Amino acid sequence: MTEQTTRPTQRPEAGDHPDVVVSIGTDHHAFDRLVRWTDDYARRHRDLSILVQHGHSTAPEVAAGTPFLPGDELGARMREAQVVVTHGGPGTIVQARRAGHLPVVVARDPELGEHVDDHQLLFVRRLEQAGRVRACSSPQQLSALIDEALASPEAFRVRPSADGGPERAALRAGELIDLLTDTCAGPGAPEPVVRPAGAWPEVTVVVPTRDRPELLRRTLRAVEEQEYPGRITTIVVFDNDQPDPALARADGERPVRVVTNTLTPGLAGARNTGVLAADTELVAFCDDDDTWMPGKLRAQVEVMRAEPGTEMVCCGIRVVYDRVEAERSLDRTSVTFGDLLASRLTELHPSTFLIRRGAMLDGCGTVSEEIPGSYGEDYELLLRLARRAPIRNIPEPGVRVLWHRRSHFAGRWQTISKALRWLLERYPEFRLVPRGYARVAGQIAFAEASAGRRGAALGWIGATLRHRAAEGRAYLALLVVCGVPPGWITRALHLRGRGV
Repeated sequence: MTEQTTRPTQRPEAGDHPDVVVSIGTDHHAFDRLVRWTDDYARRHRDLSILVQHGHSTAPEVAAGTPFLPGDELGARMREAQVVVTHGGPGTIVQARRAGHLPVVVARDPELGEHVDDHQLLFVRRLEQAGRVRACSSPQQLSALIDEALASPEAFRVRPSADGGPERAALRAGELIDLLTDTCAGPGAPEPVVRPAGAWPEVTVVVPTRDRPELLRRTLRAVEEQEYPGRITTIVVFDNDQPDPALARADGERPVRVVTNTLTPGLAGARNTGVLAADTELVAFCDDDDTWMPGKLRAQVEVMRAEPGTEMVCCGIRVVYDRVEAERSLDRTSVTFGDLLASRLTELHPSTFLIRRGAMLDGCGTVSEEIPGSYGEDYELLLRLARRAPIRNIPEPGVRVLWHRRSHFAGRWQTISKALRWLLERYPEFRLVPRGYARVAGQIAFAEASAGRRGAALGWIGATLRHRAAEGRAYLALLVVCGVPPGWITRALHLRGRGV
């Protein structure tokens, strides 16, 4: 995660009633520009109470600040405030309008390193044209809009029910953004269907793909055959590959859309392209070489319906390698951040992920596109979501996961090593969990040994053993250093449903 300033932030007291609330969301990109603008305003208005929820940005020096607030608490602060200022995240804007405010919005700018792309700039522009926000792009404009809102509060108020379902309204507005202009010919996004209360929610399944047409069609069939009463829309995202318009289908309860990855090439960008193109509350991931078992989605959505506060549900898997199947299921129904630091928990495979879309767009952020080669992007997303709340797990297999020699990361040892080192740098908490640090360090050692970098491998073997002498990956890496082919080791592990 982004480094924080050393200045301690001020957690607001329960009785505080801020005049101005500024919410920057929880995206891992810093948005220091908006914090500075707010502090400049606070210096000139010492009589006002200003609260900044600054996420991973530098804490304010003058205004009160807190990195994160639970959603209900942030909503309460917004309702108490006279003015609400937000970044351009759809979920934050929705929350401000739900609290009765016409928000003042500053969009993140990718050229300043504030986001991965320009979708906030486009999104906010569309919302301003529709009269749903007041946008600003300079500190002078921000100051003027806050002054205007304080002087004429009724001009910056909306009825919380005026949107007719604010979340859907914001998400539909987002579809106006031309993020997916490269989509192939075929049916466009279906109009959202308004269903009666208690109905099964619509789900969007994001399937990234590259050069695996036969496996992809098998994956799509498994989604189509789900024993799920609600509508399932599949978005197939072609990544560095020619899209196949013949896959697109608009009719029935199982439509399929075909798009191309418009973001960073790789799994992370492809998944984010699909998430941004979705218009449903729930999104699921499935890789193009995996297949869902018939009852998988229904079982997960039942958990979501019963527990509105749950943001993510996973399930067990069956690993298939060379016609050998091995079941991998956790014997627990809840997974915490600490659990994930200690172990990768391979059972929580990305093809099992079912996530509330808002938890990403206005929660922990979308899939990280900064990880080298997108390796481990699923694990890093798990860590961020688990930081917010425990992840629910169904301790039975719901997905068949195919491990094979055509895996994208097979043999990409330098990419794997670089990505894992990035992970250790971004999550210093691993240092507090020797077992977890040793696990990742051992994986790096194995990757370096497999890449033929003997010196680096020995260094990481030493680091692994210093943290945990019983970590087996250090000894596997040592075997590779001594000349054992890494393929022999990985094959032996895969036959047992395991990996390095």
